Amino acid sequence: MNQRHARNLADEIAREHVTLEFKRNGLLPLLAGNHSRNLVRIEQRLGVRLAQRGNLISIEGTATGRERAAAVLRALYERLEAGEELSLADVDAEISFALPDGKHMARDEDGVRLRTSPSKLTRARSAAQAQYIEAMRKHELVFGLGPAGTGKTYLAAAYGAHLLHERRVDRLVLSRPALEAGERLGFLPGDLKEKIDPYLRPLYDALFDVLGERCARLMEQGTIEVAPLAFMRGRTLSRSFVILDEAQNCTPAQMKMFLTRLGEDSRMVVTADPSQSDLPEGPEGLDQAVRFLEGVEGVGIAWFAAADVVRHPLVTRIVAAYDQNEPASKARRNAKARSERS
Repeated sequence: MNQRHARNLADEIAREHVTLEFKRNGLLPLLAGNHSRNLVRIEQRLGVRLAQRGNLISIEGTATGRERAAAVLRALYERLEAGEELSLADVDAEISFALPDGKHMARDEDGVRLRTSPSKLTRARSAAQAQYIEAMRKHELVFGLGPAGTGKTYLAAAYGAHLLHERRVDRLVLSRPALEAGERLGFLPGDLKEKIDPYLRPLYDALFDVLGERCARLMEQGTIEVAPLAFMRGRTLSRSFVILDEAQNCTPAQMKMFLTRLGEDSRMVVTADPSQSDLPEGPEGLDQAVRFLEGVEGVGIAWFAAADVVRHPLVTRIVAAYDQNEPASKARRNAKARSERS
């Protein structure tokens, strides 16, 4: 009887509640979200119960759950006070920072947000993204490696726009190899620009998203340049932030050529998904560069995993499924190749 009473008492203590008070009552509906979806997401992810009354939100749960939920709610409220809008992705981002792997990154606001224009602010949405931004702050050359949907290209573009906004660089140069899905430029319709533009579209999209209306004007002025990798040969890029996207499609010669374009007061980011190379021999140029340069002073490498995907939740599951089955698929391809050779 005493043991049961002790267990019940322990459970009751573990489920104590804490109440947060927010000064601006008008921001509470935005904090809760439509149909309280933001609060529901916090409850689901952190295992707590939330109840809102006026400008008060009570949190019931374990001590750890209460602490994490309170940190998330305060961070989201601060965003609203700063005039930002909230989406479920923002809620998920703050939750990820409150969890054990990301908690230490959440304290450093400068490490998770980038001002890309007077009216645009980009934030890291995971601990891996925050570490990626930190790597770009510390190193002249950074490799961002991992699966699709982890924000490698987007954050690189945002960081470049941030440096432009602070006038720490004069130009933003973005490039990628014009090779995808086995297609070659000569077989595509149109003139050279019309052939190349589809390959560069993801870079345009990232730029317009982080810069807004300023992007078109900066591109017209030549402050922002988007060009295929072949156009980089023979150039020296000074006072520039340079991005090479889809680097898994670079040959060793192309990779060396690009990396040696780095000029005075410039920084460079190379983004790639090693599992999605369209080259017959695989991502040899990327693998070689990472192998040769890892540990070299001024070079940083940021790795992303399936858990860091920030697109639709299904994308995370797709990447995980492919990662799980890739070894077997590779073994079958190798066996087929050996059979054909014999």
